[in-house]
Amino acid sequence: MNPIFEWFFQQYENTPQHLITLEIIGSLFGLMSVWFSKRDNILVFPTGIISTAIFVYILSVHRLLGDMMINAYYFIMSIYGWYIWTQKVDKEHFIPITKLETRREYKISVLIFVATLIFVSVVYSVFDKWISWTAYVDTFTTAVFFLGMWLMAKKKLENWQLWIIGNVISIPLYLYKGLVFSAFQYAIFTIIAIYGYNAWKKQLNTPKASLLK
Repeated sequence: MNPIFEWFFQQYENTPQHLITLEIIGSLFGLMSVWFSKRDNILVFPTGIISTAIFVYILSVHRLLGDMMINAYYFIMSIYGWYIWTQKVDKEHFIPITKLETRREYKISVLIFVATLIFVSVVYSVFDKWISWTAYVDTFTTAVFFLGMWLMAKKKLENWQLWIIGNVISIPLYLYKGLVFSAFQYAIFTIIAIYGYNAWKKQLNTPKASLLK
């Protein structure tokens, strides 16, 4: 067997079959969600809800608290974002993609990032989980992704920059944790996020008449 495939499957040697299956399904729906997000398509939210619900369960089994909280937050924010995206600026057009512009928007963004860092740090301390360098990286990426998801729900262009940063960090982190399918998913997420940023940039301040195109 090819050494790469051998290493790949060794990561799942002691993993229950149902968890492997769920990880694959969750990753596929996650990829679909990011792809729909790139296209500014409302289907980003139902596919994201399915993916995050699956990963909340998987990560709770692996006791990866930070990652589990990220996905639980994604689940909630997907419902919120679904509502926000369906709001209209007039009878025919939905709210457009915009950039962070006001001081209030920047203050809220900083607050979300710092509050997430503090919250995740407290959780790790309470459960005495500061046992590996991954806990510190996990805390940082959690804050990055929390803010990224908030900005995506608000249709802010900057969300893609945060996804790119968080995804790049997550690839080696997930490989280290043995979640190979998830690491592969984040590699694809990074590529899509780059395209997503460029696609959204071209649509700045342009309201859409349909959320499915």
